[in-house]
Amino acid sequence: MVNMTMAIPEQLHKVIKKHPEIKWTEVARQAIEQKAKLIEAAEKDPFRLYAYKRLAEEGEDAEKLFKF
Repeated sequence: MVNMTMAIPEQLHKVIKKHPEIKWTEVARQAIEQKAKLIEAAEKDPFRLYAYKRLAEEGEDAEKLFKF
């Protein structure tokens, strides 16, 4: 595995420090892995990929567009 460093807001850091019982690196790893899988799946569907890119810019959840 490789290491990654990231910056987080101070308020989020305070919450994380209050809960040392949680493996935060595992939480982050799983979230990144889940998002990467969604993006890889979207690459097979140009409309879904476009939605992910556009809504990521706006902070929305692209999956909402595909629930009927």
